[in-house]
This record gives sequence, C-alpha cells and structure tokens, in this order.
Amino acid sequence: MTASAPPGEPSATAGVRSVALRSGVYADSVKLMQVSRDVAAADGVSAVLVAMATPLNLELAANMGLAPEEPTSPEQLLIAIRADDDDALAGALAAVDAALAARERSTGSAQAIPQRTIGAGLDELGGDGSALAIISVPGQYAVAEAADAIAAGRSVLVFSDGVPVEHEVALKRAAHEAGVLVMGPDCGTAIVAGVALGFANVVRPGPVGLVAASGTGAQQISCLLDMAGVGVSHVLGVGGRDLKEEVGGLATLDALAALDADEATERILLVSKPPAPSVAQAVEQFGNGLSVPVRSAVLSLETPDLTAAVEGLLTDMGLDVPVWPSRPGPAEAVVPGAVLKGLYSGGTLADETMLLAAPALGDIRSNTPLRPELDLGTDLSATGHVVIDFGDDALTVGRAHPMIDPTLRLEALANVAASGEPAVLLMDVVLGYGADPDPAGALVPALTAARAQASLPVVIALVGTEGDPQGWSRQADALAAAGAAVFASNAAATRYALDLLGASS
Repeated sequence: MTASAPPGEPSATAGVRSVALRSGVYADSVKLMQVSRDVAAADGVSAVLVAMATPLNLELAANMGLAPEEPTSPEQLLIAIRADDDDALAGALAAVDAALAARERSTGSAQAIPQRTIGAGLDELGGDGSALAIISVPGQYAVAEAADAIAAGRSVLVFSDGVPVEHEVALKRAAHEAGVLVMGPDCGTAIVAGVALGFANVVRPGPVGLVAASGTGAQQISCLLDMAGVGVSHVLGVGGRDLKEEVGGLATLDALAALDADEATERILLVSKPPAPSVAQAVEQFGNGLSVPVRSAVLSLETPDLTAAVEGLLTDMGLDVPVWPSRPGPAEAVVPGAVLKGLYSGGTLADETMLLAAPALGDIRSNTPLRPELDLGTDLSATGHVVIDFGDDALTVGRAHPMIDPTLRLEALANVAASGEPAVLLMDVVLGYGADPDPAGALVPALTAARAQASLPVVIALVGTEGDPQGWSRQADALAAAGAAVFASNAAATRYALDLLGASS
C-alpha cells in the first residue's frame, strides 16, 4: 500500500509512504531494528519501522502515522516507510528487501526449509543433547519455546524480555530438575565454551568463569581480565532478575554448580547489580561450599567497584595488577558549580557510577535510582546530578538497545550542551559483537558539536578489547581526538569525572 500524504496533513507525515504486511517471514527483533536504523539513515527517508506486527509495534506504527489498514497478526512482518518522494521510497523499499534477503542467505542454502519452533529444530538436529537453544522471540512466545528446549534436555539462553517473573521461576525450576541451565530471560551477554552470544566481547580463553546477573558488568569484567592477560572459561548470564527475591537466585546456583564441575574453570567471579539481601546470603553460603573459589563482584554501597573486584581476583591468582589503558584527553580544569550528567547504555555501569559518586556528590536522580525517591520519571533533561540508563527496558520499547542505536543518547548529549547548566558529561561506550560497528563514528560529531556550544568536559568508559571488531585503541584514539578523556575502567572514569567536579569518592 503506497500513498501520498493527504492535503492539510501535518508536515511530520508529509511525503509518500508504504505500509505492507508479509506472511511467512520472521526475523528477531535486534536484526529488524538494525534494518530499520540502516534504512532510516538514507537521504530522503523520514521514518522506517520494520518489525513483527505485534500489538506494541502496531501502536508504534500508528504513532508514526504508518498504521496498516488491513487486519494483522503477530506472525506477519510489518514494513512501514515514509519518504520525501517516490524515488527515496523506492530506494528504501529496495534496501529493506536487500537486507532481508541477505539474512536469508546467511541462514544456509536456499533449499533449506527453516524450522518454525524450537521443538522441530531440535528434532531435526538430533544428537546427544549438548546443543544450546537460543530464544529471541517476543516474550509472550518465549516461555513455550524455552519449555520445549528444557524438556528436550537442552540448556537455554532466553534473549527475549517481557517474560512474566512467575514464568521465569517455573522455567528455572524445570531446568534444575532436568539438569540444564536457563540463562535469562533478558540475557544479553554470554560466552559458552569460547562462543560469544549476544552482546559479548572477543576475549581470550582461560581459567576464570563468570556468573552474571548483569550484561555490561560481565563485559566490563571479562574485558579487564583480557587486558590483564587472563581469559575466561565461560560467562553464564542468568538474567537481571535472578538475584531478586521473586526468583531467589535459581539460575545463579545452577550456574555456580556448573562452573564448579567444569574442568577448565579454576576461579569463579559472581557479578550483579545490588541483589536482595536474603538471596545474596544464600548464594554466598552455596559458593562457600564449592571446590572452586568464588569471589564476589556484586555491587553494593560497601563494594561499589567492579575494577577493584577484578584487581582482587588477580591478586588471589598471584598476578600483577596492570595499569589499565586510558587516553587522558585535553587538560581540563575543575568546573565550578558543575553537576554530573551520566548518559549510560549499561545499567550495571550506571549503578556502579552512582554508588561511587553518591558519597561525594549526594543525591543523584536516575530512571534506575539507588533510592525510590530519586526516581527521574520521564524527565530525562532534569537539572542537578543525573545518571540515565538508556538501556532500561522502559527506554528500549520499540527501539534498538543504545549499544546498537545511539539516537536517544545523542539527543540527550545535545540537550546537556544546550541547557546552559555547567556539567561534566560521563558516558559508557560498549564494544563487541552485536554493538554498533563504529560507535565513535556517530559520537565524535556529536561531541564536537557539543563542546563547540558549551564548555563541557567529556569522560568516557570504553568497554572492550583490542580483538573486538571495533578495536579498543581505534575507538579510544578517535574519542580522545574529539576531546574526551577515555578509560578502560568505568570506576576510573567515574573518579576522573569526580575530580573535574572538585569532589572525590
């Protein structure tokens, strides 16, 4: 369906548009968000939504003025585009077709018939049950697929979010009974036997196993270990809710037991945002009974520093603590009366920053606050000390994670520069598989424009390794050339920002 905008319609929907539905086509949400982002960047294209026709995505399409007129079902693929003219629209449609065709080619031979369910795929695979099932479908469908995989004796990585907590508990109890592991829901990072899954980095193999109720926390730790010359055996993500009271650490206990039984694992590091106290106590007691030593990198007011946890582990292993890489950036004086503005893609890194900074700065408002009364709500441009987690589920509805799509963070950066409020800007940039292939390419022009508009010191925690597709040094050099001070350690970046504020942690 293609149509020109009716006379008198708002300029936001001017031009030409195409809204189409395709049946028998499925791609995971991350891939479709990447397609939408890439096509929307073309000249003359003002809006693109390529997504499964779920109720949420249909609402997004309606808000964009691109709702389909015909009946839909969630199994259909929605391709909705608005462009300035027919030529731009034709180019955008061709780009979508090319991107989807490239995906189909990457899945195997053109004659292969893709399986529609986990059960069918496992039946075709056969084998000894060692395969890991990866599930990335809308949350309402993920539970049934995960249950089928568990029943077939497979461990499961559930990338999907939106799974009700009671279903998460049921899946993890079933997995425990079956002797397999559920990673997730909302598990974005894992490394299993050297294979990186989701948002993970290129790190060397080695003796340290990670159990992580945190994606970017696991990435920070595995990257620092790699920089210290120490590799990982496995990184087992368990989902961000696993150490909450409702779930009780079910997957964490199973993951700890699995690593304890793994011959390649000599040390275990547990990383998480602040957990429920009762669950933390139970996990600690369980860990103390294992044969492999377990060290905690669980964030709290008493232990707010992931880098310190890595350094402690290195000391336990009898290894020297290296000087973590950094790029100093330009000389910056203390900014009188300035506030901290933290714009983060990683929730655990945002928590770490707030835990480190709050004793020196006082209250820090956030959309994921340390205390409920500091909740930022929807005011992402609030004055005062603010740290925003742009990877929080509430800010990723209908859009790609900020490690893929920096749009919201770039808008926030521009707002900080335009506000006139003296500030020090603190950001994370996370490299690795699945992330933006060149985050500095988008961030450098925005930083240059912001620093031209305001006196704005910029500090960046760059999480990654030299082996990552983006390359840590290449990205660090580009960001430093734009005037940013760059650190491999988020804790070091936070302390540097506090120094610029005339505070100390």
